[in-house]
Amino acid sequence: MNPKKILLIIGGGIAAYKTLELIRRAQDRGFEISVVMTGAAQHFVTPLSVSTLAKGRLYSDLFDRQEDMDVGHIRLSRQADIVVVAPATADLMAKMSHGLADDLASATLLANDKPVLLAPGMNPNMWEHPATRRNRAQLAEDGVQFVGPMAGEMAEANEAGTGRMAEPDEILEAVQAILGVPKAGPLSGKHVLITAGPTHEPIDPVRYIANRSSGKQGYAIARAAQAAGAKVTLVSGPVDIAAPDGVKLVSVQTARQMKQAVIEALPADIAIMCAAVADWRATHEADRKQKKDGSGKPAALELTENPDILAYVAQQSDPRPALVIGFAAETDNLIDNATSKRLRKGCDWLVANDVSQEGVMGGDHNAVHLIRDSGIEAWPQAGKQAVAERLMSEIIQHFQ
Repeated sequence: MNPKKILLIIGGGIAAYKTLELIRRAQDRGFEISVVMTGAAQHFVTPLSVSTLAKGRLYSDLFDRQEDMDVGHIRLSRQADIVVVAPATADLMAKMSHGLADDLASATLLANDKPVLLAPGMNPNMWEHPATRRNRAQLAEDGVQFVGPMAGEMAEANEAGTGRMAEPDEILEAVQAILGVPKAGPLSGKHVLITAGPTHEPIDPVRYIANRSSGKQGYAIARAAQAAGAKVTLVSGPVDIAAPDGVKLVSVQTARQMKQAVIEALPADIAIMCAAVADWRATHEADRKQKKDGSGKPAALELTENPDILAYVAQQSDPRPALVIGFAAETDNLIDNATSKRLRKGCDWLVANDVSQEGVMGGDHNAVHLIRDSGIEAWPQAGKQAVAERLMSEIIQHFQ
């Protein structure tokens, strides 16, 4: 079969560095990719880097004598099956919305008759600006499709909000959905069950017991599993993250709800228990807010142990997943505590991380140890998506 063709237009934003990975991953999925770089984009990534990865299929000049003999901006759009703009900057969105065509990228977009997918990437204030919102609404009305932007930390110091460009795999999943390309990958045909986030154990209608888990690592693992072609069920406690496209999300609040959702999601080929489940819950949940009585003494709070979801999946589920992976968040004696937990729970692998380090729980980076019968591997600190992809690579190798 002839490969589907992507025309990638790289805009001038800091997220342009991600397009190098996007090109590589698109080729891994069997796409043929050509690239147009704006002048601003060339300040963030070099044409040499892009052309090397794109195998020379790089264009940047509207008036190139060699490329424009057959009206290059027309030919580029006609040869593609889809046009992807990443990062779609506020400037590019404004040009598209108003039909401007003063460079190769904007002229190609105006001459295009194929589906267009934008992956916006910009400062949160720019994304929320009324002008950008108007342009987005107009482009959506014109039939342009969007993936992202995502919430998170920005390149600028102390900046956070919605504006981060979607990750390469998320963009490619959207491309495949638009083009109707069936998903294939090394985990095709396998069901991966993942738990993520914290649980909230109510004390009364106002208060609850919880922890600082953000769910970022579990959601990153779900994205990586889905990109590997697996059917993914994500059982998630309360988090502020959008579910990855193509992943079945089951939202829960408490540990008991999470266990029931896990039971209903079984059987699975692979179970990755990443959630930070609260160990304890209130024995008796009050039906009204508990108030101070003026005595200066704290109210009595009787606690009961929550169900052990990891142990249930590893020891009692029938049929048991072929691979059960647990997570351990420790503050001291990391290796000893994690090794003991793996044996006690009965899981095949255990991923351990030291959450005493500031910024790990709820942050964007992680440094973990993978503990298996074959030994213990220390992985260097990396972004949580990179950790997820390395873990998925290990899983794929396990099943080969």
